[in-house]
Amino acid sequence: MKYSIVIPVYNRPDEVDELLASIATQTVKDFEVIVVEDGSTVPCKDVVEKYNGFSVRYFKKKNGGPGMARNYGVEHSQGEYVIILDSDCVLPEGYLAAVDRELASNPCDAFGGPDAAHESFTNVQKAISYSMTSFFTTGGIRGGKRKGAMDKFYPRSFNMGIRRDVYHKLHGFSKMRFGEDIDFSYRIVEAGYTSRLFPEAWVWHKRRTDMDKFFKQVFNSGIARINLTKRHPGTLKLVHLLPMVFTVGVLLLIIAAVYFRMTDYYNATATGLFLSNGGFLPAYALCLMPIALYMLLVFIDSSIRNRNAVIGFLSVEAAFVQLIGYGLGFIKAWWLRCVRGRDEFTAFEKNFYD
Repeated sequence: MKYSIVIPVYNRPDEVDELLASIATQTVKDFEVIVVEDGSTVPCKDVVEKYNGFSVRYFKKKNGGPGMARNYGVEHSQGEYVIILDSDCVLPEGYLAAVDRELASNPCDAFGGPDAAHESFTNVQKAISYSMTSFFTTGGIRGGKRKGAMDKFYPRSFNMGIRRDVYHKLHGFSKMRFGEDIDFSYRIVEAGYTSRLFPEAWVWHKRRTDMDKFFKQVFNSGIARINLTKRHPGTLKLVHLLPMVFTVGVLLLIIAAVYFRMTDYYNATATGLFLSNGGFLPAYALCLMPIALYMLLVFIDSSIRNRNAVIGFLSVEAAFVQLIGYGLGFIKAWWLRCVRGRDEFTAFEKNFYD
């Protein structure tokens, strides 16, 4: 058997149903599916048992997070390659065929593909997808056709493939509660194995369903970045600092705007910038202009890409949630781990799957 598709799941029977339905449409048939129920209170066993057109097995274990669930699934797999998918993904019918073509033309030890928003997704899900993949956020680094062949590629667990023997040699995912997929990808590359982006092996990825859950996700991602830097020195790049810089910059601009507005109000002064046409731009407005321009850029770009102004507005919110949420998590982890010297930690752990 060539492929073992491993799916960890927690209280998501509807998502599993949709994912399995998409797997059933694959043109390549040399695969098995392993669904691992990670301590769910709303199981998906009945959903799994509906599918008998391909090999699918169901396992249930005590809750330990998706990393441990993936390891459990791989222990029971038989395929030459293991493909890890999140339960909130849906596959186009040519997904496995695209993986087959890439492995035939340029074999590698590990791989991953990009993601996209499906037309059936809610406007909020489309806005979050835009934020996670846009050039105007750090989402642009998550993978796409523009990533050069000379770059190192670190697959993410929503769409990750690896030779099963390599998976076992590296002992799979660590017990990190957040960032465990990047940690695994780093270990793959550090061990000398080859990892490539498969641009055509993309999935539809629902991500989080509301902004509160999205904030928790990116906040934990910011914390995970510091934890990963501690585990893998030298992996912190300039792009990882951008959300923190954005967060601090936005905060300072707002504070400056409030200061100048209050100064003008109490002292009857008019601090600002005189324009060439004889007009006058108040200092507080000048401070807020970079924020307004960024919001306008995101709104225009998302509205054009999604052909929907409502998604454009929601994308502005999603972009700020992503950058500031990540930035705050990064700052908190930096302060506690790098300044105060505390051990590795997580946040929102009880709501990991939210």
